[in-house]
Amino acid sequence: MEYFNAFLCGGILCVIGQLLIDKTNLTPAKILVLYVTSGVLLGGLGLYEPLVDWAGTGATVPLTGFGYTLSKGVKEAVASEGLFGIISGGVTATSAGITVAIVLSFFIAVVGKSHPKR
Repeated sequence: MEYFNAFLCGGILCVIGQLLIDKTNLTPAKILVLYVTSGVLLGGLGLYEPLVDWAGTGATVPLTGFGYTLSKGVKEAVASEGLFGIISGGVTATSAGITVAIVLSFFIAVVGKSHPKR
């Protein structure tokens, strides 16, 4: 059942994103920002945690999950370090994901060939 819940949650998030692309004038970049910001807001309000408990990776892997991880990291850092945690908490919580994105982007840039825009 855990796999089904993860697939269902991730699929619903993808369907919402596709509907936003198809039915609105929002660009994919604006939708990305909307998803991350929504994850931060819902995580900060404590509304995303039940979804994570139910869907597992179906809720933590998408962009909303990245925003949720940011807000969770800030909450924990503020509780342990005070106001300095506002800055360090989100970066610390998401450092692995950020590092993977940078390293893989570098390798893809080295291996891939650039082409002029047509």
